[in-house]
Amino acid sequence: MIQDSFIVVRYGELSTKGKNRNIFVKKLKNNIQNALREYPNIKVTSNYNRTLIELNGHNGQEVMDVVEPIFGIASFSLGVKTTKDLDVIKQTTLELVKDTESKTFKVDTKRRDKQFGESSDNVNRQVAGELLRNTQLKVDVHNPDLLIKIEIEEKDEAYIMAKTIKGAGGYPVGVQGKALLLLSGGIDSPVAAHLANKRGLHLEAIHFESMPYTSQNALNKVMDLASQLAKAQVYMKVHIVSFTDIQMAIYDKADENYAITLMRRFMVRIAEKVAKSNKCGALVSGESLGQVASQTIESLDVINRATDSLILRPLITLDKNEIIEISKKIGTYETSILPFEDCCTIFTPVAPIIKPKLGRVKMYEERFDIEEMIDKAIDNIRTVEVRPKVDSLFD
Repeated sequence: MIQDSFIVVRYGELSTKGKNRNIFVKKLKNNIQNALREYPNIKVTSNYNRTLIELNGHNGQEVMDVVEPIFGIASFSLGVKTTKDLDVIKQTTLELVKDTESKTFKVDTKRRDKQFGESSDNVNRQVAGELLRNTQLKVDVHNPDLLIKIEIEEKDEAYIMAKTIKGAGGYPVGVQGKALLLLSGGIDSPVAAHLANKRGLHLEAIHFESMPYTSQNALNKVMDLASQLAKAQVYMKVHIVSFTDIQMAIYDKADENYAITLMRRFMVRIAEKVAKSNKCGALVSGESLGQVASQTIESLDVINRATDSLILRPLITLDKNEIIEISKKIGTYETSILPFEDCCTIFTPVAPIIKPKLGRVKMYEERFDIEEMIDKAIDNIRTVEVRPKVDSLFD
């Protein structure tokens, strides 16, 4: 029976980080350990080239399912550690692949120990011969179903891996600091969150509700999305803002067609203050250029001028079909399309302005005590820490 099973994790973009590489590797190791906190016997060790997850009796497939969505991983493989003895390597490889459903294979050996008595090419031939004699597998050096990797280490050990799985890529979550996500109940903002996580940002979220015009189901939907997004970073703080009074004041004192522009400017002002108080270095929004009236280049420019904060828009050049495709892939789509409207959809005007004028916006804003309205909204914020859930709140 095979002993000492492990998962070897390989880095992607981390290889370009130079002197900062150790920071990235340490963050990735911590993220892996956090993700695997329910597997008490697992040991995670990292070095400059890779991270090793020693399973110590835990189910390898279960652990790989947890590892697969972790950002910062280029690829990973389930394998075994054995001694640097060619006969042991041959027998261990045979046992490792004996139940495979693959039809073709290739052996690829790397010798970090250049003093090992056999060349890499001879190890390839010896192991391949053992498999050809004892299995139905055939060799295919160009496009094999099964790529067997053998690594001969300088220590008295060899690693044998029979399958390589593509990882999530990107950077480890948190290595780029924190940002504040404007989280609605729609399709776009969860996808923006996913892409921001992939670039190494740990996210907190801010959500604007309009009770009683929006329902408790609408808020539950948002919290469910947050719990799904939290899988990438262990937990997510969600700051819930009561936005009803501000929306009603806008519709009372300004032309309806400017309402969305004014609402968005209030939102980014509030989000800016919440971000700064929570040490978030930027805002993240799910806007896509031209998708709706508030996302024309003129609208985005006017909205940006309400804040000095950096606003990151990961979806800015994606079309709706591309965004939907990603939302389905990451598992947020079915929740996002539940028929519970958020504060923006409830209060959408019939004919929103698509090329707002900054001067006119400022004229309307002179009718409000902006700072007092913002302070009141912030004073009544509710903050909830959301963790991943296997089951939806709507199941």
